[in-house]
Amino acid sequence: MTKLVVLLGDQLNLEMSSLANYNKESDRVLLAEVKEEASYVKHHKKKIAFVFSAMRHFSQELDKQGYKPIYIKYNDENNKGSLFEQVKESCSKQEFSSIVISHPGEYRLLEEVKSWQDKLDIPVNILEDNRFIASQDYFAKWAGDRKQYRMEFFYRELRKKTGVLMDDKEPKGGKWNYDADNRKAFGKSPNIPDPSQFKPDKTTEEVLALVEESFSSHFGVLDHFHYAVDREGALAVLNEFVETRLHDFGQYQDAMLEGNPWLFHSHIGLYLNVGLLMPEEVIKVAEEAYLNGDVPINSAEGFIRQILGWREYVRGFYWYFMPELKEKNYLNAKRKLPELYWTGETRMNCLSQCVQDTKEHAYAHHIQRLMVLGNFALLTGVSPKELNEWYLLVYADAYEWVEMPNVSSMVLFADGGKLASKPYAASGSYINKMSNYCQNCEYSVKEKTGPQACPFNYLYWHFLYRHQKTFSNNPRMGMIYSTMSKMDQTRFGHMLEDADTFLLNLENNEEV
Repeated sequence: MTKLVVLLGDQLNLEMSSLANYNKESDRVLLAEVKEEASYVKHHKKKIAFVFSAMRHFSQELDKQGYKPIYIKYNDENNKGSLFEQVKESCSKQEFSSIVISHPGEYRLLEEVKSWQDKLDIPVNILEDNRFIASQDYFAKWAGDRKQYRMEFFYRELRKKTGVLMDDKEPKGGKWNYDADNRKAFGKSPNIPDPSQFKPDKTTEEVLALVEESFSSHFGVLDHFHYAVDREGALAVLNEFVETRLHDFGQYQDAMLEGNPWLFHSHIGLYLNVGLLMPEEVIKVAEEAYLNGDVPINSAEGFIRQILGWREYVRGFYWYFMPELKEKNYLNAKRKLPELYWTGETRMNCLSQCVQDTKEHAYAHHIQRLMVLGNFALLTGVSPKELNEWYLLVYADAYEWVEMPNVSSMVLFADGGKLASKPYAASGSYINKMSNYCQNCEYSVKEKTGPQACPFNYLYWHFLYRHQKTFSNNPRMGMIYSTMSKMDQTRFGHMLEDADTFLLNLENNEEV
């Protein structure tokens, strides 16, 4: 019985379920830089370079371990362009009794894999994706007949199930969630450790040259590529984070600082989501750092919540609501993605900073993504389809299972409140509180109307006004609508006029 194990580009771990019963004497493993997957959206250059280099390094590790991989490079003559055609080619050269694959992370690809058995007349076994702690069935049972699906309650169930940060049945420290302690802004710039950096080796250099030649029209730059591309490097990034940044991560995790995209964050999302790290080991080292007294509980819990809570939750949420989630547009948002998301050319310093960070690094931290880039898209009514595609292609850690719930449900409230209890809409005061962006902006965050007013201020009220029928009965928005009803109507009218003018300028691709 000879198996063909198909490894996807985000399943780069020897512990993958598809490799569990691998016979090194007879089985073969296929790993391919698939042209169709690399180009169906125009991914950031650094994202493609990272994934391709990580794949090539993993293939080298497979070879060392005796797996005898079939590896197809992007520019190989026998690259068939699609994953199915590549699998078909392998099956034409050798007789296999079955095809084995771990569950893909994207609905579109899963549907394709499901068709292989009939097309190839070979049994196809799709195994549970063990890069996650909670199975899809576990999430589905938890979701049950709920009308709202709050991450906090799912997170608590996983804490109980795994025993992470638990004293028997109670949470360590007496609280489940220390988020209230994790919203500190920077005063004077603190001493922030540099991010982990790795010099490209020969394999990575070859990939960088390939990407520059074959993906020259894609968004982003390749300069100063410094990411880890193998498991050893990914573990080094994790350990350096725990040793040098986790202690202060908690209090500053929502803060933003001009010219410094890295801050105290872990920068491991791309390694987790490509398989170089597994969630259990990441959680373990953070928990041990707290138990050993090296980091405070608000930092350990806040970081673990991102992995055990949010990452597990959005993956379950994605599969539970697909494929309908992809078409959701509760607020009927139809605006095309503004050009500034590609160029960063805007008088709004916060947006310019976040786009430039994204363009240079294929990275921005979660508050930049949610409360600057996402908030602007929400307030201006950007189409979910357009914004989903942008987030998917620009970030190195973005795969549809994690990107779509974050964008459609959290950023744009497109699912009507299944994930979030209210929209994450905010005026310029939030950005001013959590960053120093406003200090060097051409607009004034203190102004509400007029040509110098921060656009976030009047766009915020314009958003609330045009969706008043939708949100006025939302219990979490009652106070803000009460405030709106008491505002001076002349002043409020000026804000609506300023917003209309701004949106027209945005529509006409004028600099804003």
